[in-house]
Amino acid sequence: MNERIHAHIRRKEGYKFEISFDEWDKGTVSMDEPVPLGGASAPNASMMLSSAVGHCLSASLLFCLSRSRVEAEDLGADVVTSLARNDKGRWRIEGIKVMMKPVVKDSDREKLERCLTMFEDFCIVTASVREGIKVEVEISK
Repeated sequence: MNERIHAHIRRKEGYKFEISFDEWDKGTVSMDEPVPLGGASAPNASMMLSSAVGHCLSASLLFCLSRSRVEAEDLGADVVTSLARNDKGRWRIEGIKVMMKPVVKDSDREKLERCLTMFEDFCIVTASVREGIKVEVEISK
């Protein structure tokens, strides 16, 4: 795994942006703001963060199951991200709830239970969000 991720964000039109990554050469990802600000043609940053938490947790659980020699018959997750206004009236992410649905054979239930006690700690995104992430902003003029 790389120790750094470099994303390039370029405005296309209105509030629609395309994002590319030095570490991924398969094209771009689009993002947009919801109506009335943007055109809602793609997910916005809050949606992407929500899906990043769900994906990271799912991948982490799947990795633990794989290391335990358990084949997941299915694995899905639903993520509900709650938004609320802070005391200044600004929208903020208030909480993220992830409901995971792993399906394994009955004979592997004990190994699943073991993974459920540890997999969250290995999810980079969730662990970082829980601890708070330092964000620096630099403006070029």
